[in-house]
Amino acid sequence: MPSFHEVRFPLRLALGTSGGPWRRTDIVALSNGRESRNSRWKDARRRYDAGSGIRSVSDLYAVVAFFEARAGQLYGFRFTDPVDFQSCGPEETLSPADQFLGFGDGARRDFQLVKHYADAGGATERTIAKPQAGTVLVSVAGAALDPGDYAVDHATGVATLSAPPDNGLAVRAGYRFDVPVRFDTDRIEVDLQAFQAGRIPSIPLIEVKP
Repeated sequence: MPSFHEVRFPLRLALGTSGGPWRRTDIVALSNGRESRNSRWKDARRRYDAGSGIRSVSDLYAVVAFFEARAGQLYGFRFTDPVDFQSCGPEETLSPADQFLGFGDGARRDFQLVKHYADAGGATERTIAKPQAGTVLVSVAGAALDPGDYAVDHATGVATLSAPPDNGLAVRAGYRFDVPVRFDTDRIEVDLQAFQAGRIPSIPLIEVKP
């Protein structure tokens, strides 16, 4: 990904961040009282406000230093969503069977990490491009692979198996991941008097697509 730094926003600040998925839907009210709805985006885009994670002057300084190192909006970086950060639920244990990646065909070795969100009414698939190093677990046909049997590109989220799975065998994976984001502002206003009085600065972040 161009203009991206493979560094992570300070975790202690991310834990207090507000935000989540954002979608664009066009809604037209019809003359009969019904609605016509159309999604403008295929995938959701995450937005966050890191200002809510700041608790001290030291936290403010950490954000300013990180902001300067990214040159404002110029360079993207990794951000750990405090709620949605792994292939299973936030309080569950990772398993190599968490997410379906695809079927083997006897030749294919590369499998993109994805995450599925589904219920009885619908489903969507999200590409995971920034897995966290050392967390990816892979299985083929229900059998967990040894770490030496696959490699993971942590900048793209592609898992490469050392041997192609046979035709029809399901490849699945479990992992923790970050969201690729950038600052959604070129300006951070630090007002210590207002901060001490309880006003927290807004520090908007927005997801960047790989």
